[in-house]
Amino acid sequence: MVRPSVKGALIHYHEIALKGKNRGFFLRQLEANLLLATRDLDCGPLRRPAGRLFLEMREETSWEVLRQRLSRVFGIANFSPALAMAPDLELLAKRIEEEVSSRAFRSFRVAARRAFKTFPQTSQEINETIGARVKHISGASVDLTNPDLTIYIELLPAEAFVYFEKCLGPGGLPVGTSGTVACLLSGGIDSPVAAYRMMKRGCRVVFVHFHSQPFADRTSQDKAIELVRLLTRYQFASRLYLVPFGEIQQEVVSRVSGRLRVLVYRRLMLRIAEQIAQKEGAQALVTGESLGQVSSQTLENIAVIEQASTLPILRPLIGMDKDEITQQAQQIDSYDVSVLPDQDCCSMFLPRQVATHTTHREVELAERPLDLDRLVAQAHPTAHSLELSFPSR
Repeated sequence: MVRPSVKGALIHYHEIALKGKNRGFFLRQLEANLLLATRDLDCGPLRRPAGRLFLEMREETSWEVLRQRLSRVFGIANFSPALAMAPDLELLAKRIEEEVSSRAFRSFRVAARRAFKTFPQTSQEINETIGARVKHISGASVDLTNPDLTIYIELLPAEAFVYFEKCLGPGGLPVGTSGTVACLLSGGIDSPVAAYRMMKRGCRVVFVHFHSQPFADRTSQDKAIELVRLLTRYQFASRLYLVPFGEIQQEVVSRVSGRLRVLVYRRLMLRIAEQIAQKEGAQALVTGESLGQVSSQTLENIAVIEQASTLPILRPLIGMDKDEITQQAQQIDSYDVSVLPDQDCCSMFLPRQVATHTTHREVELAERPLDLDRLVAQAHPTAHSLELSFPSR
């Protein structure tokens, strides 16, 4: 039997509920991620009532802070500040009367749901009983379509939950349930959104950023660090590799025709990122490519570039246009950082014209003067890795 009334966050999941025999694996990861997201807050323990989760809160816990944290935990469909208590109708009615007495509203409705049908009253009978008590104490009218206040009641065999609002969760799958991927992070608008979307599908993301030092300043690296810091709010621990690419670019410029340089750059980046991915146990590479957005992202060029990698290349933005990508960047708060000016390697040593319909044979011929194995090998000893965590330790 639960205590008379316990405050906490009632958490509902959706996609996880469809996982059948694998549901336990997804729930354990979701629980682990919830504990990571709230490890610096005064809350817990985390319990698993049937079909939902309940994270207890202390009096000192800030709901606004907890709300922000839960809104970034993938796997959550919705969540609410709730009261847990014994499944007794009179106890429920009295506690609801106490709660509504401090609220201002002209209309209300009661939405009771019995998760198990062992409770003696039906959902409709509970609605009518609680509704009559609330109407008497508040003078408010019942409105089933557009009320000022909705009183939610969920009844389980051993406890009941009461809450008055639903907060939308991010959905998706818990980070850590779909393996690890390595994302090529440019510092622009697209690649942070691509990383976010892979996290939402349960992937843990390792980040690889190429910069043009010693021929450029640190602005692109600083942007990459800040972008990873923002994205770490969704996976709680991240590793970022900062790879010097300027000298490699300089060698490409001296040996490769201008029209094909960008494609050779991209293929070298994939080869270097693949080695980092293998070191990290990542099973795929991720890019922010969108079909036709720039000259290197035509269908022909995408096909030529990806032949440099033996790992699968995932492109979660491939069918999105720039407006759609920008809108999601704004939603996840990466846009303002992405549009800051910087000296990124994509703009360094950029030719006046880029081939848009290249063949594999053309690029292979262009790469022949290069010692590709040496160029890939020289990138790794000079790469620098950073560890980021959220909440900060």
